[in-house]
Amino acid sequence: MVGIGALIFGILLLSWLGGEPAGPQQVGVADLLASRTSPSARFGSRELEVAGWYAAITTECNGDTGGADPTVSWLQRECPVRVLLPQQPAGSVSAAQLLRDGLRLAAPNGEPFPPPTALGSGTAGLEQLLFTGHFDDPAASKCIPDREQTCRNTFVVSGYTGLIR
Repeated sequence: MVGIGALIFGILLLSWLGGEPAGPQQVGVADLLASRTSPSARFGSRELEVAGWYAAITTECNGDTGGADPTVSWLQRECPVRVLLPQQPAGSVSAAQLLRDGLRLAAPNGEPFPPPTALGSGTAGLEQLLFTGHFDDPAASKCIPDREQTCRNTFVVSGYTGLIR
């Protein structure tokens, strides 16, 4: 019995000394939006997983195509509006409301996003999603000066999965 107890103690001690588990840190979108520190200052370009409700508007937005520099247009483009919200959106909301209440998302190829659905239905309304990515993308330094901070605090997405309920 003493041998088994010592073995279990040894395993627990080794796991404690091993530090934090490998993999990206998981953060809720509500935590990111409530913090007084900007996401880029708080996390730098470290890979994270951010959980929240996904919403996108492609038809209502009138934003530009991201300026003349095609290498950064994907990051500073204002349309489509893609955000993660702390709560499921109810009914119809405007692009301005989504940007005010949510965390802005972008991706270099525009592909790692769920297909657009009406807010409150489909992928956007059935479950929270877990997006993997980072803030403070190197391309942010090429954004026009008026948008550089917005670019730095945009969550650059590399993928997503359904959230464990």
